[in-house]
Amino acid sequence: MQAASKGKKTPVTLLALSIGLALQAQVLTAVAQDAAPAAYVAPAPREDAQTLDTMVVTGYRASLERAVDIKRGEAGVVDAIVAEDIADFPDLNLAESLQRIPGVSITREGGEGRNISVRGLGPQFTRVRINGIEGLATGGGTDTSGGVNRARNFDFNTFASELFTQLVVRKTSAAEIEEGSLGATVDLRTARPFDYDGFTMAVGGQMGYNTLAEEYDPRGTFLVSNTFADGHAGALLSIAYTDRTVVEEGSDSVRWWTAQNSTTNFFDQDSPFQAALDPDVYHPRIPRYNSYRHEQERLGITGALQFKLGERTELVFDGLYARFDANRWQDNINAVSFSRTNASGKQETVVRDGEIDSRGNLVYGVFDNVDIRSEGRYDEQSTEFTQLTAALEHGFSDSVQMNVLLGMSQSEYDNPIQTTVIVDKFNVDGYSWDYRGNDRLPVFDYGDLDPTDPTGWTLAEIRLRPQYVENTFDTATMDLSWAASPYFTLKGGVNWKSYEYKSREWGRGTPGSGRVEGVAGISIDDATLASLMREYNIRAGNAGRAVVPDVQAFAALMGIHGNAGPYAVHTDLTNTIANNRAIQEESLGFFLQGDFNFDIGAIPVRGNVGVRRVDTELTSIGWVDINTPGQVVHKYTDTLPSFNLVAELTPDLLLRVAGAEVMTRPNLGFLGIGTSFSVAGGARTVTTGNPRVEPFRAKTFDLGLEWYFGDGGLVSVGAFYKDIDSYIQTSRESRPFNTSGLPASLLLPEWGVTPDDEFVFQQPLNTPGGELTGFEIGYQQPFTFLPGIWSDFGVQLNYTYVDSEIQYLSSSGAPSAKGPMVGLSNNAWNATLYYDNDRFSARVSAAYRDEYMNLVPGREGTDMEGAAATTTVDASLSYNINENFSVSLEGLNLTDEWSDLWLDSERNMPIAYTHTGRQYMVGFRYKF
Repeated sequence: MQAASKGKKTPVTLLALSIGLALQAQVLTAVAQDAAPAAYVAPAPREDAQTLDTMVVTGYRASLERAVDIKRGEAGVVDAIVAEDIADFPDLNLAESLQRIPGVSITREGGEGRNISVRGLGPQFTRVRINGIEGLATGGGTDTSGGVNRARNFDFNTFASELFTQLVVRKTSAAEIEEGSLGATVDLRTARPFDYDGFTMAVGGQMGYNTLAEEYDPRGTFLVSNTFADGHAGALLSIAYTDRTVVEEGSDSVRWWTAQNSTTNFFDQDSPFQAALDPDVYHPRIPRYNSYRHEQERLGITGALQFKLGERTELVFDGLYARFDANRWQDNINAVSFSRTNASGKQETVVRDGEIDSRGNLVYGVFDNVDIRSEGRYDEQSTEFTQLTAALEHGFSDSVQMNVLLGMSQSEYDNPIQTTVIVDKFNVDGYSWDYRGNDRLPVFDYGDLDPTDPTGWTLAEIRLRPQYVENTFDTATMDLSWAASPYFTLKGGVNWKSYEYKSREWGRGTPGSGRVEGVAGISIDDATLASLMREYNIRAGNAGRAVVPDVQAFAALMGIHGNAGPYAVHTDLTNTIANNRAIQEESLGFFLQGDFNFDIGAIPVRGNVGVRRVDTELTSIGWVDINTPGQVVHKYTDTLPSFNLVAELTPDLLLRVAGAEVMTRPNLGFLGIGTSFSVAGGARTVTTGNPRVEPFRAKTFDLGLEWYFGDGGLVSVGAFYKDIDSYIQTSRESRPFNTSGLPASLLLPEWGVTPDDEFVFQQPLNTPGGELTGFEIGYQQPFTFLPGIWSDFGVQLNYTYVDSEIQYLSSSGAPSAKGPMVGLSNNAWNATLYYDNDRFSARVSAAYRDEYMNLVPGREGTDMEGAAATTTVDASLSYNINENFSVSLEGLNLTDEWSDLWLDSERNMPIAYTHTGRQYMVGFRYKF
């Protein structure tokens, strides 16, 4: 299967061809014409469910004003972000934009936003719709950031933000909104031709520079739109392209673990520093510095054909294509002995000296007989996303309307090359680590080994681990509404959705046996091996220079990507079989909802009340064991009532009340049907799936007060409560394999382990859940009440507090500890100060997120794993030279914030501590 990536061409669909033909003649004519002068006003989007009638001004202030109007007009608790101008979104990344919304926090990959959490609920609890239908874009990441996305998390970094005109985050539910979210439903909308008056064209470009990568990154956008037949037909095409290089550097421990246990994990018992042999002492498993180089190329294309077929009928065809290519190099030199629990690893390592801190961490140590490892890894990755939709709105009369939506979306993640070449030097004396001066950026000394010397290494492993993930949605929806009176509208509808997930993983080895990553039968002489090493440099922590295997040089000389001989890869291996599976999920939902609008005394009241019923049939297809395929079918039904109420206490003071029963379907990783084994050095895991695990279910209640004042002014306060009836936890327990009841014959000889060795046993369990409570405060205001230049300033502020207490279970299912939900930050805030007028615009924004947990319980016998708090600062300037041409300057991550992943709440041991540098962008935009 494995081969070098040659790249795929962008598909030319019938929709794109039709748009091109429709636009071609008008574009040529428009360029040739000498247009009359016009006021400095952007083409105005037309009204739809969430936009204004006209765009009276452009810029950041106008974007905020339109977002406030969307929020005000909705029955539920909603926040929005709107494009500042044609193909010009407030941030370069969708996730970065979404974090400006109260209650939204993000996680980053390669220096940019990847996933979002809403009100403390992680990415798996947020459902994303693009132009009305659900989609799931998945990609890959570094191992410490989660690796390949085999979950329901939406990877926002797949898309360029310029492709979209509007983001709407729905924090409360309604019967007419599809099920699947405990956190929020995020609606993304691309541009359509009726958004603009007649012919519109815009082009933009930027050049970026990253201070750590020290490379220049181009970025370009283009949009052309036109209407025909006296405004009854239109076509639009937009394109966005980015070429980006990011370097990520920092320290890594691959977790910490006990210095000694009673089985195989212990130092040389005659070590002079005997304190290191205490089981309560922890040390890093694989101490190292990592250097990642990400080379990313992102292409996005949207197209739309829009027809007004009559006074009450409109037909729209939308298409979206996105391709995100991300090649990544990972270089490190490490002390691998400390993770090897065998006679030639940790057991022969001598602890000559050391220091243990008050938390029981071996923060300083000098060692003999240490094996040093140099690893070079290279990944070729691509995510290709395609979506096609057709939407029909038809009014049978002034009071009866039908909406039909048909669509499909497909996301394919392909990682055809994931190759690691490893070389070792054995029994190095005088190796040391020192975490005393900085427990995140330690000092390493390699003793009598020169890390820059390419000679004397031994080829140890060649890892080939190609991956593939596909997610496909097919959707059909039909709704009917009847305006029975000016005060009441009855709605009903049906929604059918078919979702399919496919996952594949390959590896070296003999089919039916375990994955092989050793080099038996592969010969290479010392001189040739030395010639295939290259030097790299890490500035973080003054780690300095070292040599590492050059994966591409190995591939060119030895044909390791040829899928032949010792480099042939297979799916049917004991280590890979768990990821060779499929999930088929078919759901049929019905809803009935009443929208009301009446007065109670002098107070206007509006909102909706309804119920949604959905039947889900899940089929999990995979392998019970290496020789036995199987499938499990699980059916469940949910009845989900909801209501949203808005009372206008005064024309500008709104009281909101909402309640609902909601559900989120289980993460895909929980739904495997068999037991899988993973053995890599000292990391040994047994994972059991559970396709019959029940969904996350909760009852929710919201109460809010909003005061609207002036042009775009808003003060909002909202409280929310979620009673989570059913939660899903991954239970983890470390114990010897021979205590599990599994036969020892499952341990393959090539793994080099015994039944006495400790394994981490993990499985998903339904838990009783718990409560989540919190509140949001928002304030935004343009300072139009101030004199002179000060009237062009404005501010946007929000703060969110969330707390939860979830009942966690032990591996036996018995209640163990109570604690906060995974992924939940107690405190988060965002602040933006801006200046905006017809000519000049500037803003500076800061976003803070508290620390949060990633795993409960943690690995290596710890209580949890988490991520430290972060604060990021961005700024931008733009100047309109004339009514058509503008220039801009932007700075991202101006404080060069570090990502800090840790292990254990008491010991606070570092897992990974990395940064990506500052990013600067200079650009232009021209509107025709």
